Amino acid sequence: MSCNRQRLSDEEQLAVEFKDYPDADKYADDFFMGWLVAASESDRKKIRDELKQRGRDPGQFTFKRDSVLRMNMAVALEPYRHDSVFTQSPLNAGKSPWKNAESSQLLHRETTVTAYQYPFALNLEECRGKEDWTRKLLHAIGELNDVAGNHARSYYEFAPASIVVRLTGRLVAGFDTYGFRVAENGQHELPEVIDGILHDDYPESEFYLGGKIVREMEEEKEREEEKQKKKQGNNPPPPQATQGGAPPESSVYTKLENKGVKLFRTAQKLLEQVGKDAFQGP
Repeated sequence: MSCNRQRLSDEEQLAVEFKDYPDADKYADDFFMGWLVAASESDRKKIRDELKQRGRDPGQFTFKRDSVLRMNMAVALEPYRHDSVFTQSPLNAGKSPWKNAESSQLLHRETTVTAYQYPFALNLEECRGKEDWTRKLLHAIGELNDVAGNHARSYYEFAPASIVVRLTGRLVAGFDTYGFRVAENGQHELPEVIDGILHDDYPESEFYLGGKIVREMEEEKEREEEKQKKKQGNNPPPPQATQGGAPPESSVYTKLENKGVKLFRTAQKLLEQVGKDAFQGP
């Protein structure tokens, strides 16, 4: 998958280099992320002339394009607690050929360790003809990394731990796109969506759930089943349990599974399946 832009890491400011003028048919990053070429009218004429010399149709070129991949801010699930780390940068001493300073430096870093949640959206009609690129984009979202500050040494994964996807013909998600919660015991929760599905507020067949939240529901299901087995022991169930009595309460996992929600133990498997399902049908 060819990309037009790359980060330049040895500049004195945030810098990106483009191989060529943007081309959404040739470069995946231009297609998904869009661009803006800020040019005056005279500069636009020069650029069109240059494009013509390169064999491109200047009439097909646009100086700006909206992003096909829509995203929003990553928001922490826990408040910033003013944690700080003090470290020390050593002096380059002795026979070092270069020095950054005349003495060792104390470094103060504000840090936070928290899960983040971030929504994204794709209009699949805009992605038709670029199905392979779209699947690779979903694959990349499942492996996001290298997002922490202090990039020279910090390691912080941004791959989804838990994920919900709605594959729908509607123009909006229909639920709070920042709806994840972390309970006191560390479990992931998605109350609005799960409660809405169980109460038939949403067409459940449109929903995919994956990752830690599903594994925790599986564990809850196994605990409930084990509890039922211990309660029954080796004795057959009483008549009221089989003849008109109330059946044992199903777990949330079983209820969602019975309603047709697609459940995956990992976000990566979920995104792979969404990539397969996204372009089926008309």
